[in-house]
This record gives sequence, structure tokens and C-alpha cells, in this order.
Amino acid sequence: MLSEELRNFKNNMKHPWGVLYYKTVWAQLAEIVDIKNLGIVDFGSGFGTTANYLAKNNNVLAIEPNADMIQEREKENKYNQIKGKVEKLARLPDSFTDVVICHNVLEFAEERIEAVKEFSRILEPGGILSVVKHNRAGRVIHAAVFDNNFDAAMNLLDGGEPTNTFGKINYYNPEDLTEWGNGLKIEKILGAGIFGRLQQNDDAKYEPDWIDKMFELEMKVCDLEPYKSIAFLHHVLLRKI
Repeated sequence: MLSEELRNFKNNMKHPWGVLYYKTVWAQLAEIVDIKNLGIVDFGSGFGTTANYLAKNNNVLAIEPNADMIQEREKENKYNQIKGKVEKLARLPDSFTDVVICHNVLEFAEERIEAVKEFSRILEPGGILSVVKHNRAGRVIHAAVFDNNFDAAMNLLDGGEPTNTFGKINYYNPEDLTEWGNGLKIEKILGAGIFGRLQQNDDAKYEPDWIDKMFELEMKVCDLEPYKSIAFLHHVLLRKI
């Protein structure tokens, strides 16, 4: 049975800010690779929102350690779901897949270096690794502006590591991914949650055109400085060379 915290997290992602997040990240991925008729591995798939979406036009294998989340996963489209962690990746053959998805996972994974090594091994040459990660600068701004929590913002500036539903957020740099994996090259680092995360008026988010207008705005600046440097999240897109 899902904990109350996980239940709240699942419900939260159905609200406009959650819908905006997925819409943005999926669109960013589609700009770098045509996500049709591909083999895709979604590692740390959670409730299967991305796996389910991508399974409409692709062959998706989803891997998730939390059995309760698997039980309540989205399954409108057919995809293969297995329970496990890095050990499941290790059983897959070399050059197994075209795309690996790992969104908001590595900050919490004990074996994140091992996971990235496996990602690079199972990717075919030219394949894409899509990683969404927390961005410390964006988190500082969010704490100070959206949460109005000056102590939390100061703690982050002093190197503190906050927590969320999934535990302590252990920050890392996008460049670390190229060191942990083999033959990975960063193609793009894009921002997500640049403006939408700072909107304090929840009522405004339920206006009929809020998602579309905010999506257009976020996509316009997601690859531009200084906007992406202050984004709440970074979408790191790497290619195996």
C-alpha cells in the first residue's frame, strides 16, 4: 500500500505544474531524437508516467524498485515492467537499447555511478541518455521566492542537501555523467521548471490556457542563458559515441 507521502506525490503530478513538467521534458526529448519505433529503458520509472507515454509508439522496458509504485503504475499503453535496481540493468546485453530514461532518480540512488556505467553499456552507439536532475541554483531561488524560506535558501547556499519525498537530494554536476559512464558526450543541458515553479498563484495555474502559455514560454528559454542556469531542474541529454 502506498504511503500517504507517495500518494500525495502521485496526485500532485496530475495538477497543472506536474502536467507542465512532463509536457516540457517530453518535448525536449523529442527535439533531439524521433521517439518512434525505438527501444527504450526507463530506469526508476516510478508510477510509469513517462514509460506509459513513450510506450504508445515504442518498445519500453521500465525498471522500478518500489513494488507499491509498480502496483499503481499507469498502464494505458503496453510496456514491460520489472522490479529491481542496477542488478536488472546488469542482466541486459550490450547495445541493448536506443534510449535510456533516468528522470529525478540519480540524486537518491546509492549506486548511481554503477547505474550510469550500465546505461552507457546498454546504449547502442549513437543512442541517447536522458537524465533529469535537480539544479542547486534553481532550488535556492525556489526556496527563497516560492517557499519564502530564507533559512532553507541559506542552507543550500552553504552546501546543504535538502530532502523530498524520496529522501536526501545528493547533488551532482552534469559533467559527472560523462565520467561515470563510458563514451557519453553531453549534447544539451536544458532547463525545466524555470518560470512555472515560481508561480505562487495556484488559482492562475488552473486557468484554461496556463499550461500552454507557460509551456511555450519555458520552451522558448530552456536552452538560453541565464534562464537555464536558474531552472529548478536540468534535463541533460547525452549521446553515446
